[in-house]
Amino acid sequence: MRPGAGETPPPDAAVFVISVAAELSGLHPQTLRTYERMGLITPGRTAGGGRRYSFLDIERLRAIAELTASGIGIEGVRRILELENTVAALRARNAELAAELEAAHEALRHAAGGRRTPGGNLPALRPTTTSQSVVVWRRPR
Repeated sequence: MRPGAGETPPPDAAVFVISVAAELSGLHPQTLRTYERMGLITPGRTAGGGRRYSFLDIERLRAIAELTASGIGIEGVRRILELENTVAALRARNAELAAELEAAHEALRHAAGGRRTPGGNLPALRPTTTSQSVVVWRRPR
């Protein structure tokens, strides 16, 4: 769906040409091309092959510029960005798992009819009848 007049495009929509992206990021267009060749950034492409950058691409370029300005080499920048992506993915997965766990707890509470168990965290189980049977074991000689 295309945004209407006055609407802001989503952050991942590739809307900026390279000159605008360079100006917004404070970098030279050739630097943007170099970062693309190095795999630090992957702009969208038009049907004719022109580069289009998103708001997220601009933020990434700004982060790269900040890291290199602080003296970190390109390989260090690459590793930092890779680790940040990994952390973001792990946080998202952790949130998913926490939601699944909460849903499982809620289902267990519902299935148990809201009864609490003496152990607190254990599921409520129906009482079982104990058998009066006795089993005698003998060791073979």
